[in-house]
Amino acid sequence: MGYLGNHLATVIVSIFAAILSGFYYLSAPELHFIMLLAVVITWFLAGICWVAQKSADYAHKHDHSEKKSSTNIDHKPQTVRATATNDELNSAKATFTVELNELRDTVKLKDGEIDRLKQQIASLETLVQIEALKAELANLKVLASKEKAANKK
Repeated sequence: MGYLGNHLATVIVSIFAAILSGFYYLSAPELHFIMLLAVVITWFLAGICWVAQKSADYAHKHDHSEKKSSTNIDHKPQTVRATATNDELNSAKATFTVELNELRDTVKLKDGEIDRLKQQIASLETLVQIEALKAELANLKVLASKEKAANKK
């Protein structure tokens, strides 16, 4: 905690404020306003340092007491021993095997559905491409007929 009880910052800022207060009386009258501002600000900082350190001391005092009280509790390790017979293990294994097989079947169904959807998407893309080609062909026919009509005139 140190010789000053962790108030070193408060002491230094207070000494600086006291020195500035003395210089206020020694300075020229033209500088009194600036010196007054400096003195007020440094004393304010000294007060803030003091309050901050008191707050930190208070917080750490209660923090350590909680830690000390919690370390006094004896922690006894608890061991749990579970024993199972071979029949219980075999029945659990059989149950898990059935559930695993059901999950595999479900995954296979989902994979089949995904493959079917991919095929449908591919066929839809093909249909869209066919429709686009039909529209382009129709546009070309219209342009060709306009060109023929323009050539006949």
